[in-house]
Amino acid sequence: MRTAHVRTIAVWTLVALVGAAGWSVLALARGEEVSAAWMVAAALGSYAIAYRFYASFIARRVLRVDRTRATPAERLDNGIDFHPTDRRVLLGHHFAAIAGAGPLVGPVLAAQMGYLPGTVWIIAGVVFAGAVQDMVVLFFSTRRDGRSLGQLAREEIGPFGGAAALLAAFAIMIILLGVLALVVVNALASSPWGTFSLAMTIPIALLMGFYLRVLRPGRVTEVSLIGVALLLLALVGGRWVAESSWADTFTLAPSTLVVWLVGYGFIASILPVWTLLAPRDYLSTFMKIGTIVLLALGVVIALPTLRMDAVTDFATRGDGPVFAGSLFPFVFITIACGALSGFHALISSGTTPKMIQKETQIRLIGYGSMLMESSVAVMALVAASIIDPGLYFAMNAPSGVIGTTVQNASQVVGSWGYHISPAELAQAAKNVEESSLLSRTGGAPTLAVGVSEIFAKVTGGGLRAFWYHFAIMFEALFILTALDAGTRVGRFMLQDTLGNLYRPFRNVSWKPGLVLTSALVCGLWGYFLWVGVHEPLGGINQLFPVFGISNQLLAAVALAVCTTLLVKSGRLKWAWVTGIPLAWDATVTLTASWQKVFSADPKVGFFKQRQVFQDAIDAGQLLPPAKDMDDMRTVVTNSTVDGVLSAVLALLVVIVVLDALRVCIRHIRRPALSTLSEAPHVVSKITAPDGLIPTRAEKEAARHAAGTAAGG
Repeated sequence: MRTAHVRTIAVWTLVALVGAAGWSVLALARGEEVSAAWMVAAALGSYAIAYRFYASFIARRVLRVDRTRATPAERLDNGIDFHPTDRRVLLGHHFAAIAGAGPLVGPVLAAQMGYLPGTVWIIAGVVFAGAVQDMVVLFFSTRRDGRSLGQLAREEIGPFGGAAALLAAFAIMIILLGVLALVVVNALASSPWGTFSLAMTIPIALLMGFYLRVLRPGRVTEVSLIGVALLLLALVGGRWVAESSWADTFTLAPSTLVVWLVGYGFIASILPVWTLLAPRDYLSTFMKIGTIVLLALGVVIALPTLRMDAVTDFATRGDGPVFAGSLFPFVFITIACGALSGFHALISSGTTPKMIQKETQIRLIGYGSMLMESSVAVMALVAASIIDPGLYFAMNAPSGVIGTTVQNASQVVGSWGYHISPAELAQAAKNVEESSLLSRTGGAPTLAVGVSEIFAKVTGGGLRAFWYHFAIMFEALFILTALDAGTRVGRFMLQDTLGNLYRPFRNVSWKPGLVLTSALVCGLWGYFLWVGVHEPLGGINQLFPVFGISNQLLAAVALAVCTTLLVKSGRLKWAWVTGIPLAWDATVTLTASWQKVFSADPKVGFFKQRQVFQDAIDAGQLLPPAKDMDDMRTVVTNSTVDGVLSAVLALLVVIVVLDALRVCIRHIRRPALSTLSEAPHVVSKITAPDGLIPTRAEKEAARHAAGTAAGG
């Protein structure tokens, strides 16, 4: 016993030293080359310690999770929305649902500020804010029959703050779904490989769901092997399809993809969760995590150098070509999901609490999944930071700034202090079989170039183009899984809201209600997506600029609800666990909202941008990105809408936070006035492990339960 204890101390001491060494090198290196492996070491060391100690502390001391308490999945099991799901499958579903575009794209764009600010926020943010939010929201929603975030706010804060939370959460959810869908459409529009491979995951998932529910219940390992084998076959087949006569069949126009995506979102939202949504998310997790693990191994093997500056001049000047604004607050807003995301709170109060078997699995599902997503963000930042900085800025600066030729781009990028020749720009595009890499904005192409750079160092330069196009397809798969789960969660939110007006909607599995609300949610984000695809400056493109801020505003709502519930449930001394992240997130996000609305810089402030373009219209001038006067008027409209929407969302969040503060103060002064909507305690009959790998005692308990069931 003593030997095991000493061994455990030795192991965690080693983990701490690895993480500390990584942080020391990243923080203290000045002028010399720094390997990207140190970034990976800092991240993995921090994640391991945070999960082992901080997450355990929150689960045991703060939340006091109860192994004997039945969850909604067990008490309300109906085979549609409520269904006890194996922790491994649920981990895959939850991770796939929360991991959308943010952890891939946000860190790539934030690399404009240098690799160090992004690294610090991604790791510290997830440990003390993002993973904590996801875990605590999941716990309180599970204790309240899987209520949505907005409904939790209404029941625990009150009708005024709750109404503001319901409105803000649903509006932000539609924006997020539209943006995610737009990224998928852009990634698949010219990719028969990606379209075929993604399409094949649907029948594979249906087979897995039927296998696990009907043919071989509980045989998760078997179905995992079958699913992974078929997924690999689909990936290889997609490459073959792209080079065959079938390529035209799977090369779909953006408008066609919109129709298919809306249809898929609707079907995935109304089908029982075990048939398609959960198995497909679980299946995609193998590819997601597999690719990230291979990237990390590639970094350790190839030891690529971080070529981006630790902190660039754009961090202080705020005039970067990728996005305008200074390091504070915009690097935190831009990184978004890799550190803290309000969207995650919607999943943690949506599908997951209706599927989790035991409260004691909340640490694995809530905190663990968010650490996994943060590792994706770290690898994305690594990929952006190891390529030539000149190429990075040439890819991410708009054509209106750097021009459309490699000569112009080389000259402009050189004026920023990052030198790359026209020949090097042309060769970079040739290496990945692209006609040009100039102004490939949005972050996804830059990530693909970085991924191809890492893998090519291991497998050889001849496969660089293969890895580039694989990464493009990987990004589309990565994001699509958040779209289908998000649509189902949007349906839950709308049902909870309408349930306050018409009681049958409170039953989220009531068939007329689930069909109607699913159609409404899909119709809303589908409309914005359709217009955005057909009008480059309209639809969801109009709302894209408020994506990052709205996501972080939603996190403030979630943390305010969590803090209120901690106070009201007798956990006042632990309210700092969510209260400190709330204070930070509110400060950062409301500062960003203020600047986006009122800044005198037209590259930052929406209303100032509106004024500049309106003055140009009055003077008969044409300003980029507009190509004619109709585009100029559209920019004026978009700037007005974005400014008003940003102000309204910020105001709604302020209302929620202030009302939550009022409830907390009232409870501290007069606790007898407070009420909790927690579901009654029911003894659980399910036996299931807490973590990913069962302990010896858990295996024995499972054998005993199986024997009792067989004998009884």
